[in-house]
Amino acid sequence: MLVRVEHLLPHATSADVQAQKPTVAVLPIGSFEQHGAFHPLVTDTVIACAIAKRIAEDYALFLLPPVTMSLSHEHAGFPGSVSIRATTLVAIVSDVVESLRSSGIRHVVLVNGHGGNYVLQNVVQEANVADRQMTLFPLPVDWNRARADSSMETDSHEDMHAGELETSILLHVAPELLRAGYDNTDWRADDRKFLLMKGMSEYTQSGVIGFPSLGTAEKGKRTLESLSESFKHHLEALIG
Repeated sequence: MLVRVEHLLPHATSADVQAQKPTVAVLPIGSFEQHGAFHPLVTDTVIACAIAKRIAEDYALFLLPPVTMSLSHEHAGFPGSVSIRATTLVAIVSDVVESLRSSGIRHVVLVNGHGGNYVLQNVVQEANVADRQMTLFPLPVDWNRARADSSMETDSHEDMHAGELETSILLHVAPELLRAGYDNTDWRADDRKFLLMKGMSEYTQSGVIGFPSLGTAEKGKRTLESLSESFKHHLEALIG
């Protein structure tokens, strides 16, 4: 069943939350950055929301609306991409966590849809020094398992951006966001050791590094199923 993009947002009322009495909140974090000419700028946000919605439903967690802009500096120069500072993202997450804690919700799941948000690893490490309060999901091991479980043909390095994985999830949850022609933009750029220095434009003119032609809705469906199963272990570690 297809899911309209607006349905990825939480629709709970205050009364719903009061009745649920949640102890774990899920915060999707996406980005607003180029994904080539045929994938939307909100690709990472839609993917983060889809994952967050799935695990919130499967495990009865409190779903929050997404952080829609993050650390996309490597995409500077491509029209439409917008970044915030790493310190700003840290401050946003910290403020959200503090606000949740004041209402009795002490555990938070950060669902990260953008690989460039490296600072979130440090946020989670710091939050868990005194007590287990936060987890970051999906981790690379979770993504790798999902790729295997969904029979994807590529790995995470060669299929970095707007490729098989992201295309498959969009085809499953919001195919209307993909423009015709996305499946003719495959691009390989395995040697990109100076990405942090030179940015994406050094390695791709289109903005794509990956193989969108290999994406299917079935792979996207199985990816979300696999991620939900993997999340069970995160939740057990967080609150067990």
